[in-house]
Formats: sequence, structure tokens, C-alpha cells
Amino acid sequence: MQNLNGRFAAVLPAGGLGKRMGGNIPKQLMLLGGKPVYRYSLETFLEMEEIAEVVMAVPADWKDHFEKEIFNDRERLDKLGDLIACKMKIVVGGAERWQSVENGVNALTSNAEYVLVHDVARPFVSKEIIRDVCETLVTKGSCLVAKPAVDTIKIAADGKVEKTIDRNTVWMAQTPQAASITLLKKLYGRIAAEPLNFTPTDEASILEYFGESVYIVKGNAANDKLTTPEDFEIFASRAR
Repeated sequence: MQNLNGRFAAVLPAGGLGKRMGGNIPKQLMLLGGKPVYRYSLETFLEMEEIAEVVMAVPADWKDHFEKEIFNDRERLDKLGDLIACKMKIVVGGAERWQSVENGVNALTSNAEYVLVHDVARPFVSKEIIRDVCETLVTKGSCLVAKPAVDTIKIAADGKVEKTIDRNTVWMAQTPQAASITLLKKLYGRIAAEPLNFTPTDEASILEYFGESVYIVKGNAANDKLTTPEDFEIFASRAR
């Protein structure tokens, strides 16, 4: 495997308010195993030599909170202070997730060639998966992490099944999703000139829309998204 150190940046969108969670704070700030949800994936990316820079996009009303919690937390600074100081910045997210990612990509200042976009609501992404994404980016091109469907997949309309499709062709999208920084900036420019007629739910949908190939890196259940209160009970057993 070739030397990949420093060739990648990470953008961590943390701008959602997690309405399905309930409560009065964003779900990424809720405690899981004694620390906020966002810190798990943030620490994973910061610790990796492959990652030259990490930008987190957060809700405007919570930016001060995140900055104080991350940059002023003495216990945290003792552990990751140098990495935070040299690798990390926080930006305000956009109205939609893809716009938060765009803000993060535009804030990158390192010499990284590629960017990995990862939802902080997937706290237990492994370094192995991240490295697989980095390797795929260099050897093949744009990619996303996804896990194969295990259930039978039905297509339905008006509450009635229309057909069954081959589940071997179905993959459940996860993150990181990744591309070259130059490519994403070019596509954002095209969107600015001619706005999309749909709201992208992930980076892969933007790449697909513009005819770019997107390769799959196999994910797993440990990288699932924390969405509902019930998920907290399941994820708590995995917290380190």
C-alpha cells in the first residue's frame, strides 16, 4: 500500500438538529458513553496520519458552544490538543446537509488532494474503513461506504407491493463518501450556476447526477447511523 499520509481531509457535517431524537439539543451533542456523540468520529479522524485537516460544520446557533467545548476542554486538550490546534477548524453549516459540506470543503486550507465526508451521527466508523476509502480514492476514484442489503427488498405504491427486486444489487449508503477536492468544488460551481431540481441527500447523489463514477467500499453495522432514542441504547454498548 502506498504512502497516503496527509493526502486527505475530512469534513464532518454536524449541522442537523436531530428532530427525531427529541430533546432540546442537537443529537451530536448528546452524551453517549460519557462523551458527546460527535467526539467519537472527530477523534478517529484527528488521530489518523492520513488525514491532514478536519473541518466540522455545525449549526450557527451552536457554533460558540462547539468551539468552547472543543478548544477549551482541558482534559481533551491534554489528549489531543496538538492535533486540534494544527488540524481542526469549525464552520457554520448551511440550510441543507450538502450545503454544510460545501461550506466545509470551501474552508479547507491544507494541501490535501481528497476529502472524506462523514456524518458524526455515525460515531463508530473504523480506521480500517477510512483507510479503505483512502485507498479506493487513489486507485479508482470517488467512492462511498455502503453495506449490502440483507432483507428482501419490495417496491410499493399506495401501500401495495408492486415488485420484488434483487437484493444483491441493493446497497445501503453510509459514510464516509469521498472525492477529489477539485472535483467537488467544480461541481459546486456548476450547481451555483444552474441550481439542482432536487435536494441531494449525500455527496454520491451529486456525483451521480453529474455522471461521475462512484465506487463502493464495503461497510458494516458498526457504522450505522444514530437516529432514534432507541439507537442510543444499542450504541451505548459499543461506546469506548
